[in-house]
Amino acid sequence: MANTRGKVLGIDLGTTNSCMAVIELGEPKVITNSEGKRLTPSVVGFSKKNELLVGELAKRQMVSNPENTVQSIKRYMGKPDYRVTLNKDQYTPHGISAKILQKLKHDSEKYLGDAVSKAVITVPAYFNDSQRFATKKAGELAGLEVLRVINEPTAAALAYGLKEGIENQKILVYDLGGGTFDVSILKIKNGVFEVLATSGDTQLGGDDFDRKVVDHLLSEFQAAEGIDISGNPEAMQRIREAAERCKIDLSTLTTANVNLPYIFENKLLDVEITRDQFETMTEDLVNKTISIMEKALQDSGLSPEDINKVILVGGSTRIPAVAREVEDFMGKTPLQSINPDEVVAMGAAVQAGILGNEYLKSSGEQQVESGNLVLLDVTPLSLGFETVGDSTASIIPRNTTIPTRNSKIFTTHYDNQRVVRGKILQGEDRAASKNVPLGMIVLDNIPPAPKGVPRIEVTFDIDANGIINATAKDLGTGIMRSVMIERPEGLND
Repeated sequence: MANTRGKVLGIDLGTTNSCMAVIELGEPKVITNSEGKRLTPSVVGFSKKNELLVGELAKRQMVSNPENTVQSIKRYMGKPDYRVTLNKDQYTPHGISAKILQKLKHDSEKYLGDAVSKAVITVPAYFNDSQRFATKKAGELAGLEVLRVINEPTAAALAYGLKEGIENQKILVYDLGGGTFDVSILKIKNGVFEVLATSGDTQLGGDDFDRKVVDHLLSEFQAAEGIDISGNPEAMQRIREAAERCKIDLSTLTTANVNLPYIFENKLLDVEITRDQFETMTEDLVNKTISIMEKALQDSGLSPEDINKVILVGGSTRIPAVAREVEDFMGKTPLQSINPDEVVAMGAAVQAGILGNEYLKSSGEQQVESGNLVLLDVTPLSLGFETVGDSTASIIPRNTTIPTRNSKIFTTHYDNQRVVRGKILQGEDRAASKNVPLGMIVLDNIPPAPKGVPRIEVTFDIDANGIINATAKDLGTGIMRSVMIERPEGLND
């Protein structure tokens, strides 16, 4: 095996599955876990003997031990009050994610025959500051130095750009994963991958397609037997797994059968679902992705005709209606030459190679100096400051290239005001109360003066990971306050 000293691991920390890759001989290569699989289920649990289980082993006990197993934790990443109870202990979403990352780190070390201490981890493009910070923290808890947090669609574009030798083109990446949906539009020119716009929904993904099938199965069973089994954890876990299998089957078959004997007492659940029925059930979800795609195009100032290539990413893009609607809307057949479950991890490995100064080989077989590849990403959400009357003053608009910083001057609202305070907000609404509060700026000891005289400069700084720092400065006295963004509990260093 080639010398792997100092390898940087590329990790796609997914809602349903996670995947890891490294650069080998100049190309991204997906590496297998200790079970010999290329994908690791993002599932964590404790066995009935109190052993920690991560990945396939945890997934296997979901029916027999559902109350001690957790899946799709990524949907709750960065939520300050969310906890899961496993084995009578409480865990944060980033704590559970750290256990998944720990397994990936351990398995990669076993595969490479060397210690792995550095990683690039991907996140949905539409993740906010708290979600990004929580992801970075999960990596650190797992014993990894997280060199960069990059957006999933951007990672996919890096992988395709290298493999297909895409140059001087505009591409749209449509990324529908297990729990999240993102669209990014990029321009690739002279080795520079510039994100023009991004949009998404962190609560839209394959899980929601499954839930439509689950609801259908529950109502069919209730109609046949007069029993509501939605409160039974073991029955619900079996139904969830059957719904996911049914969705996958309908990607290749026109009819799928769900047959679950003894689903409740001695009752049988036996339901046939056609692809047409499934498409009717999930039509609103597909339409939602198309309208988000429209928004990204609008923000980039481009039309479908201006886009040279469309890339499908994420396992949920295997749903025939999804690929069909994207093709109809964009007017071109999307690229699917790289496995949609693996492309994000491969792109993370490309970024890892850039940061680790490894040589990269593109489709033309020429060697690409890693220093010649540049990634220019954007902040997905506007950043602002709360002002009088529940208003938001925007300081950094969404789709601004990062890293970036910007300042605005504010003043006092009444005579002799000694303290200025306001929330740091992320979101697009003009009403402050409808945006996500990230923290509070408090600047005190302002010398007494008539209202409108003091000049207070508020500066926001977004780093290459999309993580925010803020300062407030009284330009008259030079008094300055650096503000630590309020992280979810347990996230502050």
